[in-house]
Amino acid sequence: MFDWDDLRVFLAVARARKVAPAARALGIDATTIARRLARLEKALDAELFELGAGERALTARGHALLHHAEGAESAALAAMEDVKGQEHRLAGQVRLSVAEGFGTWVLAPGMGDFNRRHPGIRLDLVTASGFLNPSNREADMAVMLARPQRGRLTVRRLGDYRLHLYAAPAYLARAGTPAAPADLRDHVLVGYVPEFIFSPELDYLDEVEAGLEATLRSTSIIMQQRMIADGAGIGVLPDFIARRDPGLAPLMADRVEITRSFWLVMHGDLRKLARIGAVADWLQERVDMVSGQRDAG
Repeated sequence: MFDWDDLRVFLAVARARKVAPAARALGIDATTIARRLARLEKALDAELFELGAGERALTARGHALLHHAEGAESAALAAMEDVKGQEHRLAGQVRLSVAEGFGTWVLAPGMGDFNRRHPGIRLDLVTASGFLNPSNREADMAVMLARPQRGRLTVRRLGDYRLHLYAAPAYLARAGTPAAPADLRDHVLVGYVPEFIFSPELDYLDEVEAGLEATLRSTSIIMQQRMIADGAGIGVLPDFIARRDPGLAPLMADRVEITRSFWLVMHGDLRKLARIGAVADWLQERVDMVSGQRDAG
């Protein structure tokens, strides 16, 4: 038999791929992590990790154990909720991976309300470049721009949002107002750095007019919005961002409209947890507001 708590150590290292971040997450030192992994491998008579390029990659037997360890983790979480009772269920940590713009303009304004409703839930918003993967338990939940095609996941469509071309009046006064998408070739365009677009759904300009390229580029939608608002050029922005700035003017709104969707993704084992359900309901409320399905006032 092995120590069940060693599975917790194994899961942390499998998800972080390194000992140091796993140790920080668990609050124990790296030496203890290494010792407990060695003890688990000895108890199972199996090599669970291969070390390469500074990371620990799961072996075939490690992958097999991961499936069972995640099931044990989910069962333990569910058991804790059942035993503690309803009054303790809306408590604990939820890690939510979102795009920067969605987190800044849609979720951040509602965080105070969420905390007042669910003071026991510690909600972590992660807006790193690219989405953390709930399938690998890098996050408990993610709001993505495309529906994942594989993984042990529960997926639901939260709603749509629209994007249009925007510019500041100062830029239009200086450079003129384009009348058709083809005219944008003669203007300064603001957009993403192509090599760092982490989701194909963010590649807007080619949809507006084939062959368009941005001159001023950033991986950050916040920086793009500031460049456009300060008169640097024309760019595509989600309406839920641009309409908060009365100084931005929509361009060719009747000719250029891009629609994207928000997808809520969570690991299948977590969907029944009450705190996950509370966050999911709140996310739906926030998306309904930006989708125009509910009065944001």
